[in-house]
Amino acid sequence: MYKLLFFFTLTAGTFLSISASSWIIAWIGLEVNLLSFLPLMKKSNIYSSEAAIKYFLTQTMASMILILSLIIFTNKKNFSENLNLVTSLILQVALLLKMGAAPLHFWFPEVISGLDWMMSLILLTWQKIAPMMLLSYSMNSFLLTIVAIISSFTGSILGFNQTCLRKILAYSSINHIGWMIMALMNSVYAWLSYFLIYILMNLNIILMFKTSQTLFFSQLMSFYSNNSMKLFFMFNFISLGGLPPFLGFLPKWVTINSMMYTLGYFPATLIILATLITLYFYLRIIFLSLTLTSLTKTSILNLPKMSFMLAFNNFLVLMSMMSLLSITLLV
Repeated sequence: MYKLLFFFTLTAGTFLSISASSWIIAWIGLEVNLLSFLPLMKKSNIYSSEAAIKYFLTQTMASMILILSLIIFTNKKNFSENLNLVTSLILQVALLLKMGAAPLHFWFPEVISGLDWMMSLILLTWQKIAPMMLLSYSMNSFLLTIVAIISSFTGSILGFNQTCLRKILAYSSINHIGWMIMALMNSVYAWLSYFLIYILMNLNIILMFKTSQTLFFSQLMSFYSNNSMKLFFMFNFISLGGLPPFLGFLPKWVTINSMMYTLGYFPATLIILATLITLYFYLRIIFLSLTLTSLTKTSILNLPKMSFMLAFNNFLVLMSMMSLLSITLLV
């Protein structure tokens, strides 16, 4: 019951932040969200406790920076008023630290490596909604363009030599943060479409990792004995990388078109090159899970579980088919 209570206050804190009429109320919503997520992170092992402490210290630091920017200029607390340049820069740094954008990403992979898959899904998706929406109220084009390019290259380069799959998804998220910031600079609706598709792709991948109890790169050799599930797993990772004609390419295509008109060709070219680097460790995961055959056999002891797993696999197949929707959209 306590988990349901904290899930409710977690969502309530996010909605309070994005629907607030002043920065103080938005800050209160962020604090409610933080204090609700910490009990959900706590498990029985030492890694989750360490991750909870790191997350609490980092988010508290970001909240202090955010409230400091509001205290400096006490007459600029409403969203309708234009903030001072210094105030907006400090506030944006606080929000970028909260969402884990580079070069303020130092806490994000370390925290996510100590969580289970469902808490990792919340940290990768839901916890970015409030900082992203608050960032759209105070936009500095030059700063956010630099941050987006740095996030794209940081997420792609640092994900090379990782063996923990949760860290790989964390660095992939840092790369996607760069794309989301670029989409947010052009339109909130472009960011929303990108974010919803990103949630769908992460949900499919994390559910597959959770059901197969896969946490590290070395466990991919026994990923799935079902070849169709391996195929859909490949589709989801290619879609997450943004290759056409899968669904993940669609929001990137929209973002690239808008970047060409507003920012020019150079930032768009840089962020595309950074995303191409991420395809290396995406393809490495795909090849290892597809080429190596699972040695696990179906035992008579697993028969009571087969009906549930069959239904769950059908659900994953249905969710994964949505990654192919953009084939018809692009045609």
